[in-house]
Order: sequence, then C-alpha cells, then structure tokens
Amino acid sequence: MLHRLLALTLVAATLTATPAEPAYDVLVFSKTAGFRHDAIPAGIEAIRDLGAADDFSVTATEDANAFASLSGYEAVVFLNTTGDVLDDAQQTAFQQYVDGGGGYVGVHAAADTEYDWPYYGKLVGAYFRNHPAIQQATVRTEDRAHPATAHLGPTWTRTDEWYNYRTNPRASVHVLQSLDESSYSGGDMGGDHPITWCHPQERGRAFYTGLGHTIESYADPAFRDVLLGGIRYAAGTVKADCRPENGYSSLYDGDTTGWSQAGPGGFANADATLTSQGGLGLLWYSAEEFGSYSLKLDWRVTGDSNSGVFAGFPASDDPWSAVNNGYEVQIDATDAPDRTTGSIYGFQAADLAARDAALNPPGSWNTYELLVEGERLRVYLNGVLINDFTNTDPRRSLRQGHVGIQNHGDADQVAFRDIRVKRLEITVEGEACTAGDGVRVVRRGSASGGKVLGRIDDGDWAGYGRVSVAGATGFSAHVSARGGGAIQVRAGTPAGPLLGTAVVPAAKGRGERVTATLATGSASGPVHLVFEGGGFDLDSFTLRYAR
Repeated sequence: MLHRLLALTLVAATLTATPAEPAYDVLVFSKTAGFRHDAIPAGIEAIRDLGAADDFSVTATEDANAFASLSGYEAVVFLNTTGDVLDDAQQTAFQQYVDGGGGYVGVHAAADTEYDWPYYGKLVGAYFRNHPAIQQATVRTEDRAHPATAHLGPTWTRTDEWYNYRTNPRASVHVLQSLDESSYSGGDMGGDHPITWCHPQERGRAFYTGLGHTIESYADPAFRDVLLGGIRYAAGTVKADCRPENGYSSLYDGDTTGWSQAGPGGFANADATLTSQGGLGLLWYSAEEFGSYSLKLDWRVTGDSNSGVFAGFPASDDPWSAVNNGYEVQIDATDAPDRTTGSIYGFQAADLAARDAALNPPGSWNTYELLVEGERLRVYLNGVLINDFTNTDPRRSLRQGHVGIQNHGDADQVAFRDIRVKRLEITVEGEACTAGDGVRVVRRGSASGGKVLGRIDDGDWAGYGRVSVAGATGFSAHVSARGGGAIQVRAGTPAGPLLGTAVVPAAKGRGERVTATLATGSASGPVHLVFEGGGFDLDSFTLRYAR
C-alpha cells in the first residue's frame, strides 16, 4: 500500500510540474526591407497576449531562416512586413507549407511585401498602392459569422491608415470587411473597398486585414478580436466559409420585409439577427419563389436546440405544409443521423465525418449553403460539402418553391444572420401568373403542367408576383405558335422597364422555343410579360441569372 501511495504521489508531482502543451503554435514574422512600422513591437505583444489567453504559443522572429522548418506551426503571421523578405528557397518552403495545410495571416503592410512573387500576391489577395493620411473611417462588416468579425456590429468607426490596393480582390477572396469611402478622404477604389478578407489556398487557409498601422490599434479589444479570429481561422481551430462570394442579394440583413410567419411563435429581430421564440412555426420568404439557386445563411444554436432551413415548399400559412411538401436541412446538436445537423430531415443523413470536421460547437456561428439545382440539393457547412441529396418523390419538388427557417419550440433558441440568395435559374408555368389582363388558363394535355396561358391577344399581359427579375440575364419560353408576335419582358409592372423581347415566329405546331437576352442592370421587382400580336399560347418560361 505504501509503494502504491508513493507511486501516486510521484505521478501527481510529475503532473503538477509539467505544464500543459499549448493547443497550437504560431510564428510571427516581422522582417522589413522597406518602411518599418513602429507598431511592430505592440503587435507582437498583442499576439503574445492573445496566445496566453487562447492557448497558443507565439514565436516572434525577423530571421527568414525560420522558414526552412515550418512544420511545427499551425499559422504564420506576416506582421507589417515590407519589401522582399524571403529568398527563393524560403519562398518555396512557405508555399509548400501553406498549400500543404498551413495557415497565413497578413496584417496591414503584409500587402506591401514580395511584389515580385506571384504566389504571394495570390496569397495576400491584393498589393498595396498608396494611402491617405491617418484618419477616422467607417468600416462595414460584410460577414458577421466569421470568427474574426462575429463580435462586430454592421458598422465600426475607427482610426487607422487606410490602404488603397492595386486591384480589387473581391472576385478571388471572401470579403469580411469593407470601407465606406464616403466616410473619409482619399479612398480611390470606386466605392467597393475591401479591407479584410480570407480565402482557402489549396489545403491551407489565408487571412488578411488592412487594419493595424497604429500602435493604438493593438490595445483595442475589438481589433485584437479581429486578429484572434484571423489567427484561429488560419490555424484551422475554427471553421468558416471563406470561398469567394459574388452575385448574392440579401433576403434578410435586419429587415424582414417580404417574410411571413406561419404558425405559433416567431423570431425576435435585433442587431440584424433573428432569434427563434416559441413554436412550432416557420418564418418563410413569401415574396418570391426560387428555382435553381444558392441560399446562404449564418446560424448559431444555444445548447441542444433544434431548428432547420426549409426549401422547395409551396406558399402556405400552415408551417406543416413546409414539412410535408418541402425538405428540411436540419440544425440539431444531438439526434439520430438522419435528424441531426446537416441531414435532410427524415430522408438522408449527412456525411457525419465531414460534418463533424466542419462544425463549430454550440455558441459559435456556422454558415450553411443550400445549393439547389433541379431536384438536387447539396448542403455545405462552413464551405465543406456534407450532404448531396436528389429528390425522387413525385409528391415533392425542389424545382420551384419557397425557403424558410423554423422556430421549433420554447426550449429551442437558434439565431440566424445574413440570409442571402444567388439566383441561378427558375422555370415557371405560364398559367402560374398572379395577375394579368386578357389572358386565360386553357387546359392542354400536351403542356408541361397540363395547362397553358392561352387566347393571347395583342396588348394582353401576365404578372408573376413571386418571380424576381433582379439579376436576370436570359429569358426563354415554350410557346404553341399559330401566328407571329413577341413577348416583352418587363420589370415591376406591365409598364415597367423593358428588359428584352423574345420574337415569336409565325408557325404551325407546338413546342416552339423563343429566347431573349435581358439587360436588367439595377432593375428589380416581379417579372411581367406583355404580349404583342397574338395567335400563340404560353406553356412555360425560364429566367436565367448571372452566375
């Protein structure tokens, strides 16, 4: 017994004497071959403080020989580096490190570095061109789910040195913050001025912020949290969707116009965030139906809460209609595989290994993408494909329908932010018009829906209140042509802006397809079709949107 007590005492002493290993390791590199920022020491100190609080080690160096062996680091921070700081061998080693799964963080003058190395230009996202005097400006938060910016409000007023860049990086990065050029003097990027961004790089991750010129920046808790989130993302300890994102329009970013509540309960709307209350109900986007599209939204659960995102259901004030006629992409920390986060509820489980690797825990923000093309629904979690489902149920269809978010019950609290959509294509039955003049629905067995919009005369029109023209670039229609004419595509009203005209040739027979290129520009509102001539019926039409 004495020997056992002595052994336990020795084990306890050993455990007490050996400190726990840090969760990950970060290299801070601050070599300069050009202008040297006096904020570098403050930046190193700030990152050391963040490491002590977040359990990562920090090695600070200006010796580029450190790049010969980077395998021990989860992320490398280029802290206000300038000029040509790496030789050819060091560049090769760094590229292999990042592409192999490492993380890069660039701070401020990191964009003023390695101009003659194309790989670095791709990694940092954009090179520095010039800057005005240090001054106060308004920073817009474009992504409030990323760990670097989730703590910020929609706007942030602060003082810094605001870089103009040689190119706009938006097409190849995911923008987290941008500058309001009207809020300060000297911004010259044409009103679209990204300042903080991220992107995947092969198997690795890259993060850059143009903030961080002044010594005072590194004492600012909000800026320190930007740095921390960028480091954590680059190191891979938290997940985020950093794929480039272009062509999306907002469905919700604080304004619930166009949304309707079905069933009991609802959502509190504060700080551009929807938080579920009570239920079982559904907040659905009643203003528009979608065909092929990409829907993105950010969500956060509290504890073991339950919610879901619905797609492909018809308009209804009954929340069970979405359950019975559409599909739910589940949000639930614990349940059966086909009823937990990432599953198509009751139909198909997610790839659980991929889901678990991509999922941030309760209390953190996650991002879903629902990519719907025809009857195929793919679910991405924080940029990772976790479910690929194809509908084969003839009683359901993903080809056209509404989207919504669920409030499940009193015990379930789930928050949503930044719901946005990128329309790809939608096909609409001609007889599905919500308004019109002179047109009639005629039964025809050979038509795609068993009906057509018929007896069209010159000047007749049809409006489709749940189909948006915003971003539409192409129009095609299937008609039954007996005489010539044309279909005008207009925005908002029958007398709204003319977007394009499809000519219907005089022909006998069925199944004629006519097309038009649309110039939508900034046009918005529901599509209206105004008919010229007559002597033809409209079976269906398709709008194609900019990719």
